[in-house]
Amino acid sequence: MKTDQHSGRVSRRTFCQQAAAAGTALAVLGTTGLAQVQAPPQKPSTNRTEALKHPRVPHSMPGAFPATVQQVTHPGSIKDGVPDPAVVETMVTRAMLGLTGLKAIDEAWLRFVSPDDIIGLKVNPVAGKLLSTSPEIVEVIIRQLRHAGIPQEHIVIWDRREFELAEAGFTAERFPGIRIVGTERKDAAGSFTNAAGVLHSEAMIDREWFYWADCEEKYDADTLPYMVNEGKHSYFTKLVTKDFTKIINIPILKNAGASVTLCLKNLAYGAITNTGRLHRQLWAETCAEVPAFPPLRDKVVLNIVDGIKGCYNGGPAANPQFFTDYKTILVGTDPVAVDRVGYDIVIKKRIEEKVQKEDTPKGRAFLMLAEQMGIGTADMAKITLEHTVLS
Repeated sequence: MKTDQHSGRVSRRTFCQQAAAAGTALAVLGTTGLAQVQAPPQKPSTNRTEALKHPRVPHSMPGAFPATVQQVTHPGSIKDGVPDPAVVETMVTRAMLGLTGLKAIDEAWLRFVSPDDIIGLKVNPVAGKLLSTSPEIVEVIIRQLRHAGIPQEHIVIWDRREFELAEAGFTAERFPGIRIVGTERKDAAGSFTNAAGVLHSEAMIDREWFYWADCEEKYDADTLPYMVNEGKHSYFTKLVTKDFTKIINIPILKNAGASVTLCLKNLAYGAITNTGRLHRQLWAETCAEVPAFPPLRDKVVLNIVDGIKGCYNGGPAANPQFFTDYKTILVGTDPVAVDRVGYDIVIKKRIEEKVQKEDTPKGRAFLMLAEQMGIGTADMAKITLEHTVLS
């Protein structure tokens, strides 16, 4: 193993700055061009090959409909900044029927899940109520799952940080009877630790499943609860290794510098611990490699991108001056193909707004890596996109 290159402690503030810097670096590449940038240092090694050793199952990524994306747009899908539930339901129904080729929405859902499954709905709540997966689209998905015969107690809304779910509007009051849970958690008193000083999150991680990378950071006391552990291992949450039998991924359409944070990022950084060390050196690799491990590769059966509203700059944080109403959703089993379509939407908007001059290969690097990991198609020429505009 290589020697530790990072001996200084990282604060919560510094970690957030590093996460933003990863996107900023992509943005700089988008405006200055690759030719002016020096060759990057050699990347730290990872255990990516371990993911490839595990046999696949019939519905492993890229799933039942590889290299296929349904996009549905409706100009009336959002009013005064709030998604219209009835219109969103129409959009989801159209996309599901278009993807499966079936005529009944119940049958379309049962193409991917069954009443016996424990289904985790992976949302993205990191930007609060302003720029997170909308509760409206999640309500539609839950309503349709219930109508298809999925028991309420078999549906779970989840993310890495339980407290951020509530901040984004995913509460027991709004979703009665639905379990809402995260890996990193606080108790009723607001403490990350129990009486013995042990993080509550420790009980939520599975040390038998991990993403190893030859880099590490030291976190201060304020940051550690958001990371769970230090060192060179990032452990998968038990939610994906033990609790769920199927996962439906519901990210929001937004940028990360001159790239995007959609399906792959939502899964990768939402399912493991100790991610602060990965943002600076292995952002693209983490997005591509973590979803290739069986707890995600073999359980994520559907990706539904909430593009009703989103952003084209300043992401993944909420910067209202860069918000835009895309008024669209993307649906597919292939997370790489879905991300590629979403990437093109965001980059087109960035160029229109003169945030960057042109697309660059750097922004798509994580997609190419994911394709190499066998979890989807990154080449737009090989992706079948059906775009339906409703009115």
